[in-house]
Amino acid sequence: MAETYDLVVIGAGPVGENVADYAHKEGLSVVVVESELVGGECSYWACMPSKALLRPGAALRGARHVAGAKQAVTGGLDAAAVFARRDSTVSNFDDTGQVSWLDSAGIDLVRGKGRLDGPKRVVVTAPDGSEVVLEARAAVAVCTGSAALIPPIEGLADAKPWTSREATSASAAPGRLIVLGGGVVGAEMATAYTSLGSKVTMVVRGGLLGGMEPFAGEMVAESLRHEGADVRLGAGITKVVRDGGTVTATLDDGSTVEADEILVATGRTPRTDGLGLASVGLEDGEWLSVDDTLLVDAGTNADEPWLYAVGDVNRRALLTHQGKYQARAAGRVIAARAKGESPDTGPWSRYTATADHDAVPQVTFTDPEVASVGLTEDAAKKAGRRIRTSEYDMSWVAGASVYDDAYVGRAKLVIDDETDVPIGATFVGYDVGEMLQSATHAIVGRIPVQRLWHAVPAYPTLSEIWLRLLETDGRA
Repeated sequence: MAETYDLVVIGAGPVGENVADYAHKEGLSVVVVESELVGGECSYWACMPSKALLRPGAALRGARHVAGAKQAVTGGLDAAAVFARRDSTVSNFDDTGQVSWLDSAGIDLVRGKGRLDGPKRVVVTAPDGSEVVLEARAAVAVCTGSAALIPPIEGLADAKPWTSREATSASAAPGRLIVLGGGVVGAEMATAYTSLGSKVTMVVRGGLLGGMEPFAGEMVAESLRHEGADVRLGAGITKVVRDGGTVTATLDDGSTVEADEILVATGRTPRTDGLGLASVGLEDGEWLSVDDTLLVDAGTNADEPWLYAVGDVNRRALLTHQGKYQARAAGRVIAARAKGESPDTGPWSRYTATADHDAVPQVTFTDPEVASVGLTEDAAKKAGRRIRTSEYDMSWVAGASVYDDAYVGRAKLVIDDETDVPIGATFVGYDVGEMLQSATHAIVGRIPVQRLWHAVPAYPTLSEIWLRLLETDGRA
């Protein structure tokens, strides 16, 4: 006999939890299906453990920058203590607390691998091989996320490479580590393991942190090199061989690099294999395209909207906070439609994920940090926007003086010349992540430069960068 709910959510990561929570708050009965740990990738193998590994190094470097504090620093990180702190952060890879939250929220949980078996029908294969059939009155939300992409490099898969999961769940730092890829994961893990004492070699096909303002990647690369990492830009790997405990990577210039482990951080792939998408006219293993209400764009939804894809799996913005934002909209719109309502699905309504397009914030926890939101100068030009930009050295603002002479940073504002409204901002420097929300408010709220002039920054704080950017722009 099938068990029936208003909403079936496949995937109990932060995205699935939020879809379930928001729909349940609107009166729907909800069940969540999870094959691993409740709390998902972010809680155990991504955002939280990576930041737990990064924070001790950042704190130590911060102390070394300040006279009076640096004299008290007598050694490096205690790697064992760092990994123990990481274990505490991820609750020792135990999801009891997350399961308790689901229970307290009134959301049911079925453990096992879920797959679609036709419209509104999900079959769950439990760890013991038994099956549970779930039927949805209103909707099914696919929140299965993404996995690390292993590129087709000769010998790489056989070399048992690390992905972000192994890097964030390791119990010790390897003596030598190759990092293949220069995106956020590669840059953050290179930062963490350099701090933990590994000899890190980064191999990056293009520049570091591609897609961001060029100065961001340049400053992070310079910092990594200063800390002892070997950062090779414009380079690739053609072959990988593991012989016992040694990994040898052959680069495209014929040179070789030896290490104890190799971390692959070259992109993501959707977790849709074995999801039963073919049973509803879709293709297993593919990303799921959606509209702004997170409804899957497919013939299966032609007569009645029922299939949603939320978070990484739809490839709109592969960030936990953006997935949770989508989840809030999806939970609300699923509930409204289930009740026969016609919700407002126009831009910026509570039922749509409008910010996915041009207002996505992101912090990269390297040294220095990179905080960005909206469009880069290059992206804005490619979109046909008429823009102007303003840049300023963050070490020149008064708030940087508390870091002694060690502050390294830069900020850039991208302004739409027709509306006089900021459409992009990038901050590189120490502790800039906490400054990002002000830029996000300015962009989402479409606040003109003339009005921003009256948002007076407290003195002496790093937020004075806003005043300097506006002065440099000269239009306020």
